[in-house]
Amino acid sequence: MTATSPSDRPATADDRVELTPGTAPADPRFVNDDLLPVPVAERRWTTYNFAALWVGMAHNIPSWMLASGLVALGMDWVQAVVTIALANVIVLLPMLLTGHAGPKYGIPFPVLARASFGLRGANLPALIRAGVACAWFGIQTWIGGQGVFVLLGKTFGGWADADRIAGRPWTLWLCFVLFWALELAIIHRGMEALRRFENWAAPFVIVGALVLLGWIAVKAGGFGPLLDQPSKLGWGADFWPVFFPSLMGMIAFWATLSLNIPDFTRFGAGQRAQVRGQTLGLPTTMTLFALLSVLVTSGSQAVYGVAVWDPVALAAKTDNVFGLLFALVTVLVATLSVNIAANVVSPAYDLANLAPRLVDFRKGALITGVVGVVIMPWKLTSTPELYIFTWLGLVGGLLGTVAGILIADYWLVRRTVLDLEGLYRADGPYWYRGGWNPAAVLAFAVGGILAIGGSHSAPGTGPFPEDGLIPFLKPLADYGWAVGLAASLLLYTALMKGRAASRSPR
Repeated sequence: MTATSPSDRPATADDRVELTPGTAPADPRFVNDDLLPVPVAERRWTTYNFAALWVGMAHNIPSWMLASGLVALGMDWVQAVVTIALANVIVLLPMLLTGHAGPKYGIPFPVLARASFGLRGANLPALIRAGVACAWFGIQTWIGGQGVFVLLGKTFGGWADADRIAGRPWTLWLCFVLFWALELAIIHRGMEALRRFENWAAPFVIVGALVLLGWIAVKAGGFGPLLDQPSKLGWGADFWPVFFPSLMGMIAFWATLSLNIPDFTRFGAGQRAQVRGQTLGLPTTMTLFALLSVLVTSGSQAVYGVAVWDPVALAAKTDNVFGLLFALVTVLVATLSVNIAANVVSPAYDLANLAPRLVDFRKGALITGVVGVVIMPWKLTSTPELYIFTWLGLVGGLLGTVAGILIADYWLVRRTVLDLEGLYRADGPYWYRGGWNPAAVLAFAVGGILAIGGSHSAPGTGPFPEDGLIPFLKPLADYGWAVGLAASLLLYTALMKGRAASRSPR
């Protein structure tokens, strides 16, 4: 467990590190141009770029459905907003901790994972993250394509009556495919194009959400009815069994990015830019968007007698052509913004890490797009229970376990000091046993079992047994992300410290 000191390699005044000129690793098993550190001169993202990235990613239909789903589950607007605000303050901490390696070393998430899991073992967390991202890509693309279909159908009429393929109108499949192609066309232009897109997409989506709020307030006769919808749960015994799994679900929503945030922070102009940008961008915008979402959903309950948690379905209730077209553009921009940034960038790097000789960033993005359309993503968002408790709960437990290992290794074991060249060499300090670190694998296995082993579903609402996969772990299931992170962090730290002690001279 050795690491080169910062003085052994080129570093800037703010401790940003890059490879010595002319010493770039060349082993094709572990290196391609997309995985190499970003040169310091090309790390240019500012506080605004990171804040705009988060505004663009936070303001999207699935995050809207998070907040509106809590209202549909029985919370009032105060309970829903507090739940989401607390979750995003909590998830910000691992986001900043793992993001630190980006500006300092210029490396993406799968390369950072090599320090803890080993050069080959890093493919384990990378493929888990990639698989989750592919699923999210499919969910977002389906929702975006469905939004285009619904709103164009309301505008021009007749779309829903088209001939059916696999039980759905062919026009819906057309919207889905066109939306999918547009996403891949943007990401094919690279990270700089993404930065420019996020800069203008972020404020546009905020305006769209405010317009929807104004519309439902007018329909409801003012803001009073939006604020007066009572909680069906109260603050007593009925509230807490919904609150804790919902909190873990809200955390799990961005637990994906708490792993691969180095994919973005590696372009940062310094630690201050990423810390300020993420702190300004994530908890504030998610809380604001949650507030807009729950107020609009409460308004729909007042106007229509039922909480309409899908903003596309709600927007489709208007007969104003201009309003429908504006909602259509907002749906397009919002979904493109989050899907490209959150769900294509990460698996593109992760798949490149798996086979650097065969897969570069652009090929990884294409593979992500293909996988995302064959997983039947519409099933995961069919009900609030399945979306929040089953999908997000399971994902959160696994990703929290990986985050605990990354944070433990980078901050507690190595004190943020990495051998940058060693992350690309089979004869370096991160080879461990055949490229795998047994301590990381064991910590992942134990943390993962504790986090998701008790996963359970109420009858008819999910795929798990009512008593849990492992019944005695059922009490831990509602805290999966926190359990996985804490267990893996503590176990990995103990194993690595014990390994170092056993190797020290006596």
